[in-house]
Amino acid sequence: MQTHAVPSPRRKVFIVDDEPEIGNLLLDAMLQFDMEGKVFSTARQMLTALELETPDACIVDLGLPDMEGMALINEIRRRSSVPIIVLSARGHSTDRVMGLELGADDYVVKPFDPREVVARIRSILRRASEQAPVQAREDLARFEGWTYQPSSHCLTSPEGEETFLSTGEATLLEALLRAPKRVLTRDYLLEHGGRDESLDRSIDVRVSRLRKKLTRKGEPEVIRTIYGSGYMFATGVSWSG
Repeated sequence: MQTHAVPSPRRKVFIVDDEPEIGNLLLDAMLQFDMEGKVFSTARQMLTALELETPDACIVDLGLPDMEGMALINEIRRRSSVPIIVLSARGHSTDRVMGLELGADDYVVKPFDPREVVARIRSILRRASEQAPVQAREDLARFEGWTYQPSSHCLTSPEGEETFLSTGEATLLEALLRAPKRVLTRDYLLEHGGRDESLDRSIDVRVSRLRKKLTRKGEPEVIRTIYGSGYMFATGVSWSG
């Protein structure tokens, strides 16, 4: 009896930009790689759609008519770990750092080549899928009262407060959690998912952001900087399936 492979569902991307032609350019480029998208002109439209459906990635323009793009990134990240790519005419390094600090996974400056944006989307999604086999085996880390679930990128504090990490933050934290009390060099961490070709400081920014999430008043930092060497997760970690 002949069997037929079930085709994989198309990857879906939400795009918010107040210039319709930009969204259409990206849609055309994505179709060439068997991806589809939905274009929104306001932040509110995208947030409403996110209540009904979770896409594979979001592309966010910073100059929106109804909400500052950075505020939208913060709101999306509060709800979900969906990968976010910033699209902006603001090319200054401080804007790129701000985007990463709020939880974006990548930052593309206008004007841009639509194919480059699609390539970055595919790179982020590929990195996330490469984590899946490991996550299926060991899917919960515990340390100092915290828990972290790689499959959902969900970090839960000892008080039960949940935070969703970006793809870059999640990959970086998992690398640290799987090698506790060992010094990991910046080059090692860059090669394990934290690389951002547009920003040399991407590892430092993401470590700083993770520290803020994990720091509790009166307690020592769990991610330590080993000057001249790299970073170390300074406490024990237990994994369970």
